[in-house]
Amino acid sequence: MGPTASGKTDVAIRLCKRFPFDIISVDSALVYRGMEIGTAKPDAETLRRAPHRLVNIREPEESYSAGDFVRDAIAEIESILAAGRIPLLVGGTMLYFRALTEGIAELPAADPEIRAKIDANADKIGWEALHQQLLDVDPEAAARIKPGDRQRIQRALEVFLSTGTTLSEWQKRSGRGRMIDVEFCKLALLPATRSLLHERIETRLKTMFNNGLLEEVKALYDRPGLTSEHPSMRAVGYRQVWEYLDGRVSVEEARDKALFATRQLAKRQITWLRSESGVQVFDPLESGVIDGISKSLIEFFNA
Repeated sequence: MGPTASGKTDVAIRLCKRFPFDIISVDSALVYRGMEIGTAKPDAETLRRAPHRLVNIREPEESYSAGDFVRDAIAEIESILAAGRIPLLVGGTMLYFRALTEGIAELPAADPEIRAKIDANADKIGWEALHQQLLDVDPEAAARIKPGDRQRIQRALEVFLSTGTTLSEWQKRSGRGRMIDVEFCKLALLPATRSLLHERIETRLKTMFNNGLLEEVKALYDRPGLTSEHPSMRAVGYRQVWEYLDGRVSVEEARDKALFATRQLAKRQITWLRSESGVQVFDPLESGVIDGISKSLIEFFNA
């Protein structure tokens, strides 16, 4: 595990040379086809040498949830173990890790009719007003959801209006889908200082723009049926470039907003990591990081 730009892919591929690992991607953006540059997806040659499961399995117009991930990841884990190899889960979508290891609440299915009513209400009074309504009925969820996060406000209100039970209560119920007969070794990559991570984030973002991020998002922008409201287009970098293509910001503003959003994402990922129990943390910039991780893995396997 680790924040964006911490070097997870490089470390994982190097570990695959020492251990009988098969990589399973734990990334909510890498699942989408056609999103190569902005997701820092491993290139074709890298994927040939070190195949990543759960990469390129959805079109950008499709949704992919934590529940989908748990189902798919369990199937891949079982397949890898059956082949006598070891699953190596690699990524930065912390919610997916937690859903897999601790389970997720069984939430009610979407209700298109109620969702349409919520959208119509939002058109009249605005999403900030709906966030206030959510605060009245489910303060726990409202505290976690920003007033501008339309999708999550919509879902939280939809759950309450369709069931009479708040989203927070649903999420407190017993989890499902977690791997109950597998022991996990949790390893995290984290540069020693935040400034070093910020430097890596800025360098990678510049490389993305230089390598054609604008053109990649333009191709997605031109796809019939794909909008900025789809989960794939809310990914960091894509969302900001989409605003530029909409004429709402300049290229420079899009870059600046993408940089800020990526740093905020890293901050949230680090917060998640610090709340996880039993995590061994390594500095990916240390020269002996692979040896240190390998030592911990051997101790784990021999325990």
